[in-house]
Amino acid sequence: MQKVLIVGGGICGMCAALALSRKNMQVTVLERDGPPPEGDADAAFFDWNRRGAAQFRHPHAFLGLMCNILQDNYPDLVEAFWAAGARKVTFDQMLPLALKEQYIPVEEDKKLWLLMCRRATIETVLRRYVGAQKNIEIRNDVIVNGVILGNAEQEGAYPTVKGISIRLSKGESDVSIIEADIVIDASGRTSQFQAWLAKEGVEIKEEKEAAEIVYYTRHYQLLPGVEEPSRHREERSAGDLGYLKFGVFPGDGGNFAVIICLPDGESKLRQAVKNAEQFDEIVSLIPGVLPWVSKDKSRATTPPFGFSDIHAVWKHFVSDGKPQVLNFFAVGDAAVRTNPLYGRGCSISALHAHILADVLEEIKDPIERALIYEARTEEKIRPIYKASLNEDRQGIQRAKAIVEGRIFDKANTFKKWLRLAIGDAVGAAAREQIHVLRGAMRTFNLLEKPGDFLSEWPIRLTLMRYMLKGREQNAKARYQPGPSRSEMIELVDKNRDK
Repeated sequence: MQKVLIVGGGICGMCAALALSRKNMQVTVLERDGPPPEGDADAAFFDWNRRGAAQFRHPHAFLGLMCNILQDNYPDLVEAFWAAGARKVTFDQMLPLALKEQYIPVEEDKKLWLLMCRRATIETVLRRYVGAQKNIEIRNDVIVNGVILGNAEQEGAYPTVKGISIRLSKGESDVSIIEADIVIDASGRTSQFQAWLAKEGVEIKEEKEAAEIVYYTRHYQLLPGVEEPSRHREERSAGDLGYLKFGVFPGDGGNFAVIICLPDGESKLRQAVKNAEQFDEIVSLIPGVLPWVSKDKSRATTPPFGFSDIHAVWKHFVSDGKPQVLNFFAVGDAAVRTNPLYGRGCSISALHAHILADVLEEIKDPIERALIYEARTEEKIRPIYKASLNEDRQGIQRAKAIVEGRIFDKANTFKKWLRLAIGDAVGAAAREQIHVLRGAMRTFNLLEKPGDFLSEWPIRLTLMRYMLKGREQNAKARYQPGPSRSEMIELVDKNRDK
């Protein structure tokens, strides 16, 4: 059995441990934080100190890609999620009212489902499930502080990872070495492996681009006897006001989170949403959110808290056709990062972990392993990364245009007009045509490469028909009702002066 070390015990590290243990590998997971506390989902959410997971208490979208990977490979794990209070939201439950009557189930709808619960619930159930598997050991409260490379002259032309150095986090200073056949970095956005490898002369090049946004989260719980607002209301609970994005994330046990996403430059609004009262006032002005947060419906369970320093990142472990290092692999956010606003990180992590497990099972040569893993990562994940990056760039330009009073969506070239017209047509048609919505949901759930559904002729013909209506008509589906930027800033100024 190959001995594998995984650094990081979050969702990505747990998925990697599961996938590799099923390939008859001996897996040790090293986690800097302690284990989940005893008790239910609320105990995990409020009491678990997860310093190593900056997004632990922010809302998550568990998309169809991740859900189907888990269902196909670990159905008993999914059953444990249900037992802990998580919910399955199916395609037919997500349909707008206008599409309810024309809905006829098809086979692919079975894959178009979401798992809804707090990340604390997912991590607690996942950690306990993984810890009960054979071939897996989880070591908590361990600080990894370096990487150990073999002698390049003995190993050949390529630097080769042999293990890592660690110390215990509870005040002990003694450093020890753990050797392994394979070392996997699942330590997320704060990974130090790139710096450690650089000290050993191994350069890992990266692409990095700021999203120029920050988002703030506040958690609530429905009052006793209050049911969730209908998913089929005309005013949607997630959307875009142009200068501000918002979303309601239902969880488990009547808990839900509300996020407000703002461009970096919106200093007044950013300052306002840090204040609990002003956060509630702002979200109460959004028709799609008000039914959730009104005082007769729910109570807040946390203050608002933010998440910033958001970048798209892609690390290259192969350069000019040659691996930079052998027997070392990075998965999930440690290798590829997209804007968490899109909710794609957990699904990418689950996919990436299973890609790696397949490569390590199929291929024994270290050089070929590195090359094939990089190639499959490019094939499967690069399209998602590029789509997310394009969304970030468009969001930055739109935000600047709104602040400067310009019309961002004005098309000054035919190419831009066509792109905008298709986007508007998709948004409008998806509200009224179920085959368009089904295709868009495949993209949203990462079950196909972004935009692949646009190549289907029935969808193309439908979009052409909608494009004939004109962009002005179709664009109404893009923005949700709510106050303008000037109205929102005026409200903030009034409250600040009180």
